Amino acid sequence: MIKIIAGGKKNKEWLAEACAEYEKRLRKPYDLEWQFVEESELDNKVLTLDRNNFVILLDGRGQILSSPELAQKIDQNLVNGKNIVFVLGGAFGHFSPEMQLRADLIWSFSKLVFPHQICRLILTEQIYRAQEINLGHPYHHA
Repeated sequence: MIKIIAGGKKNKEWLAEACAEYEKRLRKPYDLEWQFVEESELDNKVLTLDRNNFVILLDGRGQILSSPELAQKIDQNLVNGKNIVFVLGGAFGHFSPEMQLRADLIWSFSKLVFPHQICRLILTEQIYRAQEINLGHPYHHA
């Protein structure tokens, strides 16, 4: 299972529609579960996750991965029976030192700064792309 814990408000209508375009193409075990929490609740939510979750924080100061590298990390953990939990902060996207220590991976999309709502769409597309890479389908063409 893949879960996205997102700080801040729920997806705006236009964003929900865009994310839904990718989500409807996802198949088990790549199907998504969204959980929206107040940014102030992120620490508690993440720090109480059990170790059977592979936690990926999205942070501009994190490691930059290619799509195939991300696909490999997702596949490796799903095969090993772990749930994947992506964590997106709110508008400022900063995580506490405790959350950074709990994370199994801190990932950055780019050195560019994106609005957190747009990051939700990019993440959804990258999960779909990872699925396609891992299934050997031609969607990915890097």
